[in-house]
Amino acid sequence: MTKAALAAFFISTSALALDRAAVQKLASDDNDEKIAAIAALVASGDPQAAEVLRQAAEGEVELDGKKVEIVVNNRVRGRIAEALSVLKLLSSEKSERLAAAKALAGGADSAMLPLILKAKEKETDAEIKALLEITAAGMQLKSEDKAVRLAAIRMLGSSNHKSLLLEAAADPDEDIRLEAQKSLGAVEARLVWGEWLGLAFAGASLGSILLLAALGLAITYGLMGVINMAHGELIMIGAYTTYVVQGWFRNTSYFDFYLLAAIPAAFLVAALVGMALERSVIRWLYGRPLETLLATWGISLVLIQAVRTVFGAQNVQVENPSFMSGGIQVLSNVVLPWNRVFILAFAVAVLIGMWALLSKTRLGLYIRGVTQNRSMAACVGVPTARVDTWAFGLGSGIAGLAGCALSQIGNVGPDLGQGYIVDSFLVVVFGGVGQLAGTVYAALVLGFANKLLESWSGAVLAKIALLVFIIIFIQRRPQGLFALKGRAVEA
Repeated sequence: MTKAALAAFFISTSALALDRAAVQKLASDDNDEKIAAIAALVASGDPQAAEVLRQAAEGEVELDGKKVEIVVNNRVRGRIAEALSVLKLLSSEKSERLAAAKALAGGADSAMLPLILKAKEKETDAEIKALLEITAAGMQLKSEDKAVRLAAIRMLGSSNHKSLLLEAAADPDEDIRLEAQKSLGAVEARLVWGEWLGLAFAGASLGSILLLAALGLAITYGLMGVINMAHGELIMIGAYTTYVVQGWFRNTSYFDFYLLAAIPAAFLVAALVGMALERSVIRWLYGRPLETLLATWGISLVLIQAVRTVFGAQNVQVENPSFMSGGIQVLSNVVLPWNRVFILAFAVAVLIGMWALLSKTRLGLYIRGVTQNRSMAACVGVPTARVDTWAFGLGSGIAGLAGCALSQIGNVGPDLGQGYIVDSFLVVVFGGVGQLAGTVYAALVLGFANKLLESWSGAVLAKIALLVFIIIFIQRRPQGLFALKGRAVEA
């Protein structure tokens, strides 16, 4: 008895609901007949087809309690795997449908097209439906029907899949070729807009990081006139504080909320370190910028070595909470990472909080009074020495917040702050010493300029170009973008 006859004899009750001829052909000696049978089972869309195909992939189909041997080579096994993926498109589970759609995105046998089109029409999830549309269009491009191919090309013109359109653009048929070139032009125009959007977001993201790093320095240097070379190490302390807090939350069910504790902790620890530095060293060096620079540079080396002693010289990793993983898919070539989006929002929140503190609170009034006219402030009862400590602590605490934010986009190491101290001074000087609004504008301008130049010339040349620009700009306009107004100028 032949295998085909044996299969027909042992067809079970469940298999009878399927295409009888297709089930019989699975046991055929002809591989082409087996593949045709697989396609017929898929086209039926019957859930029972999946179980029959799984058994076939293992080389035996159980029919009426008996096993029928089926010879399966790599070609047939590949078609079965593809067929099982297509059948998963009918699953009620979104995760299974998405996985199946991704598996088929690279292409599928043309015999699977009817079920893919059927699944596309029933699909309600936008992401899965877009994948199915592209898969179907790629299959329809191989159709012998010219109208079907043209419709597929027009559909691909609304997507961003250049590879399929490039193949169609080389088609010998002039109508197909012209339509493909038209769709290709539309895709390339959208991709260009996507690149500019991605570049703008990258610039805003870098600008927000520079702003966080420079806001604290805008107080200690811009308002107080202290050249604090240890500012980068205060950023590092904030990052390591975040790392420690993360460790406390790691084995709890509240890990995703560790930032709620890490943010105030980073501010407080960095502020306390800054206040200790002001009380012990910097207080005795006001009005002596060179000595302040040398002293704070020495302090920065001490802080780096202290961190290496406690945490080791190797970088440590701070994990993102789950809600900061992934990103927002704006266009096919533009993904906005959630951690960068949150840092951008965090920078805005810190800026608003700092503005409110300096303009709406008694401490802010004291800081502005001491900055503009220290002698007069002392005469009206302002505790100038205490205000100096508070102001330095505020600037240091904001540096700690910058470290907390930076820990979410990279590893944390003893040299973390060294990469931001120069950029922070550039932002403050470029924006105008003593001008917080200038610091904001300068951070955004330098962030956008840096990313734009990087896209043209690379990171190294971009950094050199920015440094040259700042040097020339400061020579022409020493007061920065915004000149300081008030008694501080008249003094």
